[in-house]
Amino acid sequence: IAYLLWFFFGQIGLHRFYTGRVGSGITQLLLGIIGWGTTWLLIGWIPLVVLWIWLFIDIFLIPGMCRNPR
Repeated sequence: IAYLLWFFFGQIGLHRFYTGRVGSGITQLLLGIIGWGTTWLLIGWIPLVVLWIWLFIDIFLIPGMCRNPR
């Protein structure tokens, strides 16, 4: 389920909320909102790139997050 949430709702951090990582889920949510809200200024691409790198790393972290929920 966590991978499905990551795939469809990863940019709002829903997979992190599901696995009990609320703080980092809020951070991903804010990065997504701020990034997409400011892309028209070209500033938004910076938080989006950070978010996309973080989401790529989460591919490998999700199994551990599901084994050790907080």
